[in-house]
Amino acid sequence: MKKIITCLLATLGLTTACGQGNYENVDVQGFAGLMENSAVVVLDVRTASEFAEGHIPGAINIDQAQGDFMEKAKTLLPKDKKICVYCRSGRRSANAADRLAAEGFQCVNLKGGIIAWKEAGRAVTTDNYEVDEFTTKSGKIIRFHALVHASIRVEYDGKEIEIDPVTKLGNRTIDYTAMPKANYLFITHEHGDHFDKEAIKILTNEGTQLIMNKRCVEMYGTGEVMANGDKKQIADDFKVEAVPAYNTTEGRTMFHPQGRDNGYILTIDGLRIYIAGDTEDIPEMADIKDIDIAFLPCNQPYTMTTEQLVKAAKVIRPKVLFPYHYGQTDVKNLPEQLKAEGIDVRIRHYE
Repeated sequence: MKKIITCLLATLGLTTACGQGNYENVDVQGFAGLMENSAVVVLDVRTASEFAEGHIPGAINIDQAQGDFMEKAKTLLPKDKKICVYCRSGRRSANAADRLAAEGFQCVNLKGGIIAWKEAGRAVTTDNYEVDEFTTKSGKIIRFHALVHASIRVEYDGKEIEIDPVTKLGNRTIDYTAMPKANYLFITHEHGDHFDKEAIKILTNEGTQLIMNKRCVEMYGTGEVMANGDKKQIADDFKVEAVPAYNTTEGRTMFHPQGRDNGYILTIDGLRIYIAGDTEDIPEMADIKDIDIAFLPCNQPYTMTTEQLVKAAKVIRPKVLFPYHYGQTDVKNLPEQLKAEGIDVRIRHYE
């Protein structure tokens, strides 16, 4: 009878011992050790407001008290990675871990929750990078994290994709040690706001596929070269094409000479993503078709003016456009300027 009552409490969302054999409880040291492995996802199951007040770096947030918790979990969490779950004290996360384990997820629960984490002197952060979610052709979720300037983190089907990661730009610092290792890492060109040896070293391991232009491979000492026009199938549902990125305006061509740097078109499960790199509105953009999501740079004199970006957007015609790499350029009027074109322009924190 006691076991029946205990299990009934579990169905009501209360912490119980029922089913605890389906997941593992670990202390702070064990939890931190697991986070060093790229094959884990850190899940905060508290409320969004609690998460915003401070969370473990790199964690994603799905509130276990919400009715759509399991639906979101099944969509966002990979079953081939261990899910490291925590809450405030360990009670809600134990319940969440039990529910997830019942659905086939490999779960570890942090004993004592974030309270124990803080008491052990471990880092927490209030960084809450803007995240945009899209659905691929087969219904999988892909998430874009706006980190800084030209640095983009992409999550897809348990895989980590990093674009031009840099650890520090101006007064903004990105803690890549708190993020999973990259399965795929792309560098467009050699400038310091795109090519950062420290960030690459932090994010890569023996399983990372590092793709760069020729100059960056020479400077870093390893990696795979892709040149303008090269195409590569890098997974069953993931292919990449390197496309031109260069300056055309007189007096600017020395910044990004033609033929040296890359933009990339990523086709992930049918979703086509154009990451332009540092470029102006070059003629080759007329050949870029069927783009779902485009990242276009906008900071003169190095890349495009706002007028050039509008012109480029009308040529490429993406469904969603993120102006990025815009520094101090005022981009707030771009959504209105492209509204008639039916392009969804989203301004994110890409100074």
